[in-house]
Amino acid sequence: MNDLEEKMKLRKNILALSFTSFLTDVSSEMILSLLPLFLTALGAGKAVIGLIEGVAEFTASTLKTFSGWISDRIQKRKLLVIIGYSFSTVTKPFIAIANNWGQVLAVRFLDRVGKGIRTSPRDALLAESVEPHERGRFFGFHRMMDTMGAVVGTLLASFFLFIFTRYLQMETVFQYRTIFWIALIPGIMSVLTLIFFVKEPKFTEAKSKLFSLRAALPKHFVRFLAVVAVFELVHFSYALFILRAADLGVAVPLIPIIYLVYNLVYAGFAMPAGQLADRFGKKKLLSMGYFLFGLMCLGFAFASSSWHAWALFVVFGLAVAIVDTIPRAMVPEMVSAEVRGTAYGIYHMVIGALDLPASFVAGLLWDIFGKVTGAAIAFSYGAVVAIIAAVLLVILVPERAEA
Repeated sequence: MNDLEEKMKLRKNILALSFTSFLTDVSSEMILSLLPLFLTALGAGKAVIGLIEGVAEFTASTLKTFSGWISDRIQKRKLLVIIGYSFSTVTKPFIAIANNWGQVLAVRFLDRVGKGIRTSPRDALLAESVEPHERGRFFGFHRMMDTMGAVVGTLLASFFLFIFTRYLQMETVFQYRTIFWIALIPGIMSVLTLIFFVKEPKFTEAKSKLFSLRAALPKHFVRFLAVVAVFELVHFSYALFILRAADLGVAVPLIPIIYLVYNLVYAGFAMPAGQLADRFGKKKLLSMGYFLFGLMCLGFAFASSSWHAWALFVVFGLAVAIVDTIPRAMVPEMVSAEVRGTAYGIYHMVIGALDLPASFVAGLLWDIFGKVTGAAIAFSYGAVVAIIAAVLLVILVPERAEA
């Protein structure tokens, strides 16, 4: 097989991995778009909801470091990706049998174990399947497909809620539980897509068999991680934004739809964001994304009606399309190829380690200071820190720093 044929086969990985993520997110968002309401029905407060999401993401991101390193060491990406997606698919629907928030926390923990195993090897596999000058574009395509899955999953959740309420007259919590079980179907389809259509890349370089902290953490990458860490202190869980929308008067049946608006905007802008980053510079676009996220938080802090929530969820989608996509394309430009999986793992670990205090602290501030004042304080804090991160990115991180 010549180099051109090999490159074309690897290029197909982008489509297969993106479709896998699409199906996985159909499954996930059928659950996650309803999970805050389900937890509220089980008696959980906002701080508890923030804690659950923080613990879940912390778990995933801690494991991402080890799975990335393991994939570098054994020179296998696909095997770990299959294990991770399979584990999440099997465990996630068991939220349907939970009777208290502690049981939901346990299932979310197990689901995120699967995410922790798969994400770093998957991102490294994506990076190795395209040319460096196209990474922004194709990471954007992957994020677009991932988020389109969230769109379809949210629509399916709304559809089933409508059917169950209008025609079957199910009790509300039982409606949630039924939808959670149905979500197993696209999850299984995602694993089958991964098994049969993703190709393992050839490792053309000799890979280091030992973990090298120095190789995985060059100075420019450390500075980049420090700025990411500042921003992640206020990258709150989607659940808090949904709860804020409900407080602003968005009716419960429309909650999945407002989340759908966010996902549609995210999906529509993710690939253009990557293309803009390839053309004009990743650092410039990421700093704009941080700043936009800060303005969005400020809007949520002082919003006073339901239409404000709808408009802010549009901005939410634009901002997160940037801050989720561009850093993934920047990571492989800052480290050498032999530690690429490890570097993705460290990047994801930083994100997850700070998701725990970010979501919990914001939820706690909200609970302590009350419905109106608490929201203003929590989201104002988010605005200030996000704008600080935008400034630090411009000052500390070089535009391009290939190892």
